[in-house]
Amino acid sequence: MSTDGWKNFGKYGAADDPENRHGKIVLARALEDALERMITEGGIKSPVTTRRGLTARMKYLTTTQGGAQAMADAGITAVPKTISAWTKGKQHPLPANLDAIDTAYWNLRAANILNNPGAFKQHLNNAGKGTRVEIHPINQDVVDEPRRRDNLRLRTLQVRYVWDEAVDAMVAGDIGKLEEIWDDIIADLDSDWGAYTYVRHIGLGA
Repeated sequence: MSTDGWKNFGKYGAADDPENRHGKIVLARALEDALERMITEGGIKSPVTTRRGLTARMKYLTTTQGGAQAMADAGITAVPKTISAWTKGKQHPLPANLDAIDTAYWNLRAANILNNPGAFKQHLNNAGKGTRVEIHPINQDVVDEPRRRDNLRLRTLQVRYVWDEAVDAMVAGDIGKLEEIWDDIIADLDSDWGAYTYVRHIGLGA
């Protein structure tokens, strides 16, 4: 395969747009964004200001390992009796404590998902169906006009089998491994795959 795409990336102006970056960097960001969506979209929908939202958060914080520490880290200093009253709906926290409860809940949920990357892998693997990857080519407006490529366009791939390694690499901060994975992904493109070594944005349908 030819790697002509952007082997001299930056020589003709492509690096003048900071959003034009190597796919490994953009893939890492896309994984982080997908993880954040998994954390927020799978969490409690009702606001903490509602009885339902407060009760659900308090149940999670009082029955999940690490909940007491999460509340302490969020600045909650209430005694156990008060915590119990909040959980049972017998007492309503002050606004400052409501904010702290919300913070503690989201922090604990995020920590639990980050500490269990298997759930994120399962989410991306999607029962063997994989995840749709949307690849946005670099912004060529900053490239010297004679060096622009007129055949770059938005590309979409259904990607399977790489997500376990990708999540492990993201967690470990292993950019080298993410580069290998990105090379594997774009290898499924046509002969212009090298032109997608550097991209502007990667969207994950997960």
